[in-house]
Amino acid sequence: MTDDAHDTKPEAPVIANPSALPEAELTQLTDGIVAAIKTVFDPEIPADIYELGLIYKVDIADDKMVTIDMTLTTPNCPSAAELPIMVENAVASVPGISGAKVNIVWDPPWDQSRMSDEARLTLNMW
Repeated sequence: MTDDAHDTKPEAPVIANPSALPEAELTQLTDGIVAAIKTVFDPEIPADIYELGLIYKVDIADDKMVTIDMTLTTPNCPSAAELPIMVENAVASVPGISGAKVNIVWDPPWDQSRMSDEARLTLNMW
C-alpha cells in the first residue's frame, strides 16, 4: 500500500537546452548519464547522489559534452573535492559522451525533501 504523501522520487534534474541531437540518441545518452551518476555515492552516506537529489541540472551539448550542476548536502562536506571528480569520471565513461564538467551550486540549498523514497528507506529517514 502506498501513501502518496510519502511516495516521492528525487526531483528530476533539468535537462537543459533543446538539442540538435536526435531524440532517440538524446534519450539513450540521458539514460546512460543517470545510470552513471547512480554509481556515485557520498562516502559518508549509503545512498547514491542521484537518489539523494544532489543533481540539479544536466546539459548535453550538441558535441556531447555534458555539464552538470550539482550541490552537496552541506557547504562544508568533507567529500566536496572528490564528489565532483567522481561524477565527471562516471559521466565521461558513458559511451558517446565527449566529456563532462561539474559545477557545484548552492542555490537552491539542498534539503531532505529532495531525497527519493529509496534514499529515505536506505537512510531510515521516515
